[in-house]
Amino acid sequence: MDVRGRRHRVVSAAVLVATLAAGGCSASGGSDEAGSAVGAGTAEHGPAVAPEQAGAGGPAAAGTGAPNLRVEQRSIIYTGTMLVRVDDVDAAARSAVAAVTGAGGFVGGDQRTSVDADARAELSLRVPAARFTGIVDELAGLGRQERREIRTEDVTEETIDLDARIATQRARVESGRKLLARATTISDLVSLEGELAKREADLASLEAKKRRLADLTALSTITLTLLGPDVSTADEETELGFLAGLSGGWKVFLASMTLLLTVLGALLPWLVVLGVPLGVLIVLLRRRRRRNPPSAPVGAPPPPPLGGPQPPQVSGAQPPVPATRSAP
Repeated sequence: MDVRGRRHRVVSAAVLVATLAAGGCSASGGSDEAGSAVGAGTAEHGPAVAPEQAGAGGPAAAGTGAPNLRVEQRSIIYTGTMLVRVDDVDAAARSAVAAVTGAGGFVGGDQRTSVDADARAELSLRVPAARFTGIVDELAGLGRQERREIRTEDVTEETIDLDARIATQRARVESGRKLLARATTISDLVSLEGELAKREADLASLEAKKRRLADLTALSTITLTLLGPDVSTADEETELGFLAGLSGGWKVFLASMTLLLTVLGALLPWLVVLGVPLGVLIVLLRRRRRRNPPSAPVGAPPPPPLGGPQPPQVSGAQPPVPATRSAP
């Protein structure tokens, strides 16, 4: 039994040492694999990162190599917002959609309100990053451009870091699977299965983030707003002068009257339901008071009969006081 126990401990120690060595080798080679993955992945999804980045994807590139990359080798997210005033909103929207689909993109959202000259359309367009500038200029030519806003976000370092973490996590998952295949006891199986599930979940999360970044760098987003000739915007300057003040005051007056009539209309049913019974009750109470005058207070003298002798009135004046004689 001692010999078997010693052999089992020796085998376990050997497996542990081999696992640690495999993890160290995979971690040291993860950065090289990450560099090649950056070049291959971004070459498929867009021009943000060129395949030449594979040579610069070593350990130094993961830490400080990103700032030394050329512009065409970087992973950059482009987003744009445009406001264009056109004569025919529907025709301009169709032209915009045709331009985007012809460039290899697609429409991510389309909202339109067609009311003659007050028509309005808001399109969310996804275009390849390589065609972003050309598509923006083409959309600006649909009418009179009133606003353009272009934003960029450099995610090169984040992409390289994600590639390195994904490579390392894949090595950890493989080592966990090997340990699970060699487990002999139920307790080892349970603990290794839990650890393997956690590592696989972390790997799936990292890969989802990488796919999201790849989508954003490969396809840029343009939010295009098309306005009819008579549509007003918040960016327009406020008019000044007497007529502008008169027009604004009249609009405020109409809005106030509309609000007042709305409140009155909301209270009218309540006034009819509660006011009519209350008014009838008040009228009945007044009639009852007229029919039943208030009685005299207790202890007061009865009123004199009509036509009878009046009681003597007591004057409030005091009798004269005789003057005192002066001394001789």
